[in-house]
Amino acid sequence: MKFSIKAPQSPSDFEKYYQLRWQILRKPWQQPLGSEQDELEAQACHRMIVDNNDNVVALGRFHKTSQHHAQIRYMAVADNYQQQGLGKQIMQALELAASQQGVNKISLNAREQALPFYLSYGYQKVAFSHQLFDSLDHFLMTKQLTTSPNHQAELAQQLQQTWHQTIPLSKAMNIELSFYDGQSLLTHCEPNFNKNLHNTMFAGSIYTLATLTGWGWVYMQLEQTKQQQCGDTVLAEGSIRYLAPITEFAYAKTSIELATGDAKPLNTGKKARFNVTVEVYSGDNIAALFTGRYIVVPKAIQK
Repeated sequence: MKFSIKAPQSPSDFEKYYQLRWQILRKPWQQPLGSEQDELEAQACHRMIVDNNDNVVALGRFHKTSQHHAQIRYMAVADNYQQQGLGKQIMQALELAASQQGVNKISLNAREQALPFYLSYGYQKVAFSHQLFDSLDHFLMTKQLTTSPNHQAELAQQLQQTWHQTIPLSKAMNIELSFYDGQSLLTHCEPNFNKNLHNTMFAGSIYTLATLTGWGWVYMQLEQTKQQQCGDTVLAEGSIRYLAPITEFAYAKTSIELATGDAKPLNTGKKARFNVTVEVYSGDNIAALFTGRYIVVPKAIQK
């Protein structure tokens, strides 16, 4: 049997996703359909494992509780597929996604019978949490996350310091670069500072996060070709489409598939041009789409 892991996207995906969640976590305690969902579904990150026939056989989700903390909930594996390592795969996928979004500490409330599973993957039992359905004891567990081994931490920290030292708004927003591996770049910011009177993320903050994410991609390309000192990067043109409100936590992402450009013209004293698309997410959903045209002006031209 071949399995694959993904985020549910289509209505059909979510129907099967929630059906398994209900069957494993709610039906045995006579809870109605719908009780397997809560108010945080839209802003959470969901992962599921499907078999050859696209049947959902394991799932889980996490949602951020602060800029650097998250909670895992609704872990479930279908009865016929337990003890095959699928729960471990879901945990690894959730932890990886959380780490890339800037999470350094993750928590969960484990049912008593699940304690050995989570302990085996590095979670620490903290205290009794609550009782569900008058019979299921839950215990708070936490784990410190490490960054992905592919993350170029030193380079990311260098760019983040450049932002905070030269762009006061980036520091006020606490924009951080949480993941860069040469293929993808992810950033995030502090949520409460960036909310408007409607208690959603301020459009200007979304634009700033996206703009700096694109600028950061260009910065990384110049660093990797050792041309950072050859010119200054400016945003020549930018446009953004706001697709959905962001009620809590946002992160921005760009990648090698979303960007074009070449720094080679700097070698002959010419301007280098980059086109970068940035996706701004709330959970698994794209809430804004930014496209920027960046120009690197050679120092010789500036003089």
